[in-house]
Amino acid sequence: MKLGIIGLPQTGKTTLFNALTGKDAPTTASAGRMEVHTAVVDVPDPRVDILTKMYNPKKTAYAKVTYADIAGLDGSGQGSISGILLNQLAQMDGLIHVVRCFDDENVAHAAGSVNPSRDISAMSGELLLNDLIVVERQLEKLGEERKRGGTDKVANARKIALFEKLHDTLSEEKPLRELELSDIETADLSGFGLLTRKSMLVLLNLGEGQAEPTFDTDFGVPVVSLMGKLEMEISQLPTEDAEMFMAEYDITEPGLNKMIRLSYDLLALQSFFTVGEDEVRAWTVNRGATAQEAAGVIHTDLAKGFIRAEVVSYEDLTELGSMAEARNKGRFRLEGKQYVVQDGEIVHVRFNL
Repeated sequence: MKLGIIGLPQTGKTTLFNALTGKDAPTTASAGRMEVHTAVVDVPDPRVDILTKMYNPKKTAYAKVTYADIAGLDGSGQGSISGILLNQLAQMDGLIHVVRCFDDENVAHAAGSVNPSRDISAMSGELLLNDLIVVERQLEKLGEERKRGGTDKVANARKIALFEKLHDTLSEEKPLRELELSDIETADLSGFGLLTRKSMLVLLNLGEGQAEPTFDTDFGVPVVSLMGKLEMEISQLPTEDAEMFMAEYDITEPGLNKMIRLSYDLLALQSFFTVGEDEVRAWTVNRGATAQEAAGVIHTDLAKGFIRAEVVSYEDLTELGSMAEARNKGRFRLEGKQYVVQDGEIVHVRFNL
């Protein structure tokens, strides 16, 4: 899972990246210059902590999310995202749009003033315009193929209908993520990396002690806020100092933890667990994944030789205190290939090759 952090220049993208990752990337990159910083982050999950206390394993592994701090977007509204930058954005599973809400006389705003609503609209328009350019070019190409002949006429007509539907949606200034697409349509769009099809989260970057602004507009995506600079300072403190700092400011949990969990939710992902004395691990699957698909996440051989999945819910295991007691109380189940794994279940795969 990879999320791209985007935003206008001087919005605090890299500050957020440093806060999320505990890194110290330079926060003064030149506007318009193509730069990408990447880091893998653990997804905070108190369930993993509790399971670790139960099993005292040699190793504990949390679910992971990768963040990429992508510089170079200017929100000019010209649909002028460079090919290199577009390639980077296309590789992301979702986008986090960082919006500046803080005032700082030492850091000029790219548009001359702080106006979160304007900036959200500007970035949304930039992404939408680039998708419109891609769709129009593809329609032109499909039209030329139809005139030349020699191609699958049925497939050509299907794709033209699809891209005309995309064009209509974008022309109404609506993102493509609002469209319901069939499996065939989704397959036809693979490889295009259309930006407004990607899940998006708007992050309001507040100054210390600043109240969250209110909006009259519904932007159609989740909107959350945090104090980026303060969160970065906390993340870079030693653990003991960070705990003292948070206690002094009555902060029960870093805002980043919530941010990371929301990133996970943004892509409709969930965790299941494997437990034992060697390791307690959180694994990531799409919501709706089957037991066999979950087995394949652990190892492809488990999916190939899948027999049954031994399943118990996190709530039952922690309430009863052990796997043996879960069996005794009838909370332990054997499930087949098509069983849909639920968030937080402990899964052990029986297999044979």
